[in-house]
Amino acid sequence: MAISAKNPATKTSAAALAALPEGFRLFAGALTSAEQKALLADIQDVMLSAPLFQPRMPKTGQPFSVKMTNCGSLGWVSDKERGYRYQATHVETGRPWPPIPQKLLDLWRDYAAFDGPPEACLINHYPAGAKMGSHCDKDEDEPRAAVLSVSLGDDAIFHVGGRNRSDPKVRVTLRSGDVCLLGGPARFAFHGIDRILAGTSDLVPGGGRINLTLRRVTRLG
Repeated sequence: MAISAKNPATKTSAAALAALPEGFRLFAGALTSAEQKALLADIQDVMLSAPLFQPRMPKTGQPFSVKMTNCGSLGWVSDKERGYRYQATHVETGRPWPPIPQKLLDLWRDYAAFDGPPEACLINHYPAGAKMGSHCDKDEDEPRAAVLSVSLGDDAIFHVGGRNRSDPKVRVTLRSGDVCLLGGPARFAFHGIDRILAGTSDLVPGGGRINLTLRRVTRLG
């Protein structure tokens, strides 16, 4: 486990950071304020072409508390009838997803340490009160590639544990401009968002948090 902090200020205790699972890497303050604003503008352009939609749980049809969209050649979606999956088109418009912004491709190159490019960027918008239950990312066919996550907007309390849902979990605060990776032994670690700390950032118009998750979906080579 390795941690890098371009911005050393953090409310997460040193003990919590030391307890993070091997393969989880946190780069606090990886994006400057100007870089965050520029990236948000790129994502807003993506959302004009591929509007946010409300995913639903398989079988029950219960709506998620977040809205989402995607960019890249593939996008992650979920609905009652067909469940979790990747597909090449928007679930409502039927159009192909927009391309991944260059800044995100640069972050993948700098932090992911994987030869192939990402194919999907899942965009989650968390309003105040939203959360994401504990889960592991296992719908991809390339486990050698890490999952790279970028935070924009309000702070979030993030938890990460082991490969079993019942394993002990460590909680860290993710802030706007932070980048984190789930790779190596932590690639299939259970993780999620406990809550959003509303009002901790004024980056996102109307408040809330936007999380960008880059993934390699198909097997390289």
